[in-house]
Amino acid sequence: MDDPRRRTPRTDAVLAAPTVAAAADRLGRDRVKAAVVEVLAECRAGSLAPEDVVDAVVARLPGSSTSMRPVVNATGVVVHTNLGRAPLSTAALEAVTLAAGPTDVELDLATGTRGRRGAGALAALSAACPDAGGVHVVNNGAAALALVACALGAGREVVIARGELVEIGDGFRIPDLVQSLGVRLVEVGTTNRVRLADYEAAIGPDTAFVLKVHPSNFTVEGFTSSVDVSALATLGVPVVADIGSGLLAPHPRLPDEPDAATTLRAGAALVTASGDKLLGGPQCGLLLGSAPLVESLRRHPFARALRVDKLTLAALEATLTGPTPPVAAALAARPEDLLARARRLAVAIGPGLATAVESEGRVGGGGAPGVPLPSAAVALPSSLATPLRLGDPSVVGHVKDGRLLLDLLTVPEEREADVVDAVRRAAAAAGTAEGAS
Repeated sequence: MDDPRRRTPRTDAVLAAPTVAAAADRLGRDRVKAAVVEVLAECRAGSLAPEDVVDAVVARLPGSSTSMRPVVNATGVVVHTNLGRAPLSTAALEAVTLAAGPTDVELDLATGTRGRRGAGALAALSAACPDAGGVHVVNNGAAALALVACALGAGREVVIARGELVEIGDGFRIPDLVQSLGVRLVEVGTTNRVRLADYEAAIGPDTAFVLKVHPSNFTVEGFTSSVDVSALATLGVPVVADIGSGLLAPHPRLPDEPDAATTLRAGAALVTASGDKLLGGPQCGLLLGSAPLVESLRRHPFARALRVDKLTLAALEATLTGPTPPVAAALAARPEDLLARARRLAVAIGPGLATAVESEGRVGGGGAPGVPLPSAAVALPSSLATPLRLGDPSVVGHVKDGRLLLDLLTVPEEREADVVDAVRRAAAAAGTAEGAS
């Protein structure tokens, strides 16, 4: 009687199979070989037929070379922190791929000598914000503020309103960040009210600058008062404004969100911001303002520790010079168009399972809190939330009033077919009659 264990293929033969060899090229030979060894052990134990070995190896391997899974963002939160904030444009994705190999990131090809690192990205940022005399890029928004604090404020005093001592997420707080770099914070005013006279009284010979922080992830209403940048600029010391979200110019749908151009025109010496929020680019921190100040920051020893890589520089340049990024497209989306899309998807999924409803999205990422973004969604049974989230592709919506809403504000049109297929599969697996039909 033939024993299938004696027909177990050799390891090198399995590795040479076209589908396994392709997986080794994609995932690495060692990783694939480990899977082959496991499967062959099962074959020798008699639990797997020899002719099924190759298919078993391929099935056991991960679908990609990273543990991170792509997600269809159907939450309606445009800049979703837990989903990586701003999705990159097609131009930025192409730029990252092109920059992955050897590039001229610090080489002047004309002379063959060292060039200015990321010159293209810096030129694009300068062009996008001509009010800035100088620009620099670091690895995130907090790093931009940290570099300013270290270079200009270490061992000195920085004046800030008490109502702007904000927590920026995951327990990190602006005052802790600034003070960790040797800065002495001088708090002025109260939680809800501060006046120019409070700042004037706090300014002294050790004052390095006045720090104005936009409370981008909360709002204070009622009996409040604050001092704008134009008034602070009269105090005789530099004003550093952390605007948070990376908006470079005013946006009609976000009238209360500060932007770099307006803030610089009002008299700020420096503006710090994030590049992966409303700018819609990769994670990075932006420094814009006085050319001498920016150059002093660029040359500070701490700047080296905050340097961005070539992939970030490539993505930033493409974001600034290329087509409309997804974040900007979402902010410009018309509610009536979104509702038409929702109706179309509801029909494709099945009228008994899905309905089109009006909804409200939001900016997210600590930007424009409380500002609703009129939108539309496909409403589904809430029981589908988990299987859709765990499916392939993963589709993440949000449950409201007992229904799962897939908000189309954040779903690109080219992903609609993926969403329809994912819902049908999830409903069929859950035994929903409409999904099985």
